[in-house]
Amino acid sequence: MPLRIPSAPALAEQTVVAALREDTTRKARPAHLVGETPRLVLPLPLHRLTPVGSLAEPPRARLTGWRFLLEAEGRAVGAAETALTADGWEFSHFLAGPFIASTERGVGLAESLPTPYQPRLLSIPELYMLTLWLHADLDADPTTGDPLPDDLLVPLAPAPPGIAADRPVRTDALLPLVTSRVAPLGLAS
Repeated sequence: MPLRIPSAPALAEQTVVAALREDTTRKARPAHLVGETPRLVLPLPLHRLTPVGSLAEPPRARLTGWRFLLEAEGRAVGAAETALTADGWEFSHFLAGPFIASTERGVGLAESLPTPYQPRLLSIPELYMLTLWLHADLDADPTTGDPLPDDLLVPLAPAPPGIAADRPVRTDALLPLVTSRVAPLGLAS
């Protein structure tokens, strides 16, 4: 089933386009992007899982930015991220590394599923973990909301030890594991 890719805010996209055009950006382009004029593809809202105090608390997420894959000659060559600030959208940084290819694999996997989803990214900084969050509510505002029990999470590689990368897992199965790893000692029981 096709994914329902959300539209990024125009100002977020414009900050990335401006950063790509800027030769002397303070957030320098990675060496592999120098001389390239990549296209922005696959805009995904980036949410952060808020720290949890116990397994009894429902998972909460908050929007922190938008991430765009950068494509050149038909392949992803990197990503660019924006951040939500008090003044609006601001270019944050360029990215390279294994999360780019893993995001592409996760999207390909999601497109092969029988149910359509709205893709998002969910960051769990305490575990240095990023997941492709497949939200079941296609009509939801992509900038709000929390993971639902029947949403799927696809941990992106590299995933923390004991968590399989590039495999979809229901939120209600993965988040208790994640929560038990990041909850303060004594609260996880």
